[in-house]
Amino acid sequence: MRKYRKIAIILCLATLIAMLFNTTAFAAGSGDVAGAIEGTWTDASSQIKTVVNKVVFPAIDLILAVFFFAKLGTAYFDYRKHGQFEWAAPAILFACLVFTLTAPTYIWKILGM
Repeated sequence: MRKYRKIAIILCLATLIAMLFNTTAFAAGSGDVAGAIEGTWTDASSQIKTVVNKVVFPAIDLILAVFFFAKLGTAYFDYRKHGQFEWAAPAILFACLVFTLTAPTYIWKILGM
């Protein structure tokens, strides 16, 4: 019985702390939550686009380039060992690299930004 009492006290304290630190959020004025979200998106979309173009795509390009050249090297060493060059993995990585290198020029038109 003592174990259940201890668990009940801990749960009550956790609930009390959660109720103490929570806050209620209201939409401004008319209660139009969708309008508030759309306004925030309109303001932030240019910043998101800049960050994705200057940080995300170059990081993905760098990772794909490293994997491409590493896979090309391992495929070459496999060729020297077995006499047959495996093209599938380097070709897929190269296609992905070309796709991500050219993506900033057309991806925003597709997304409508």
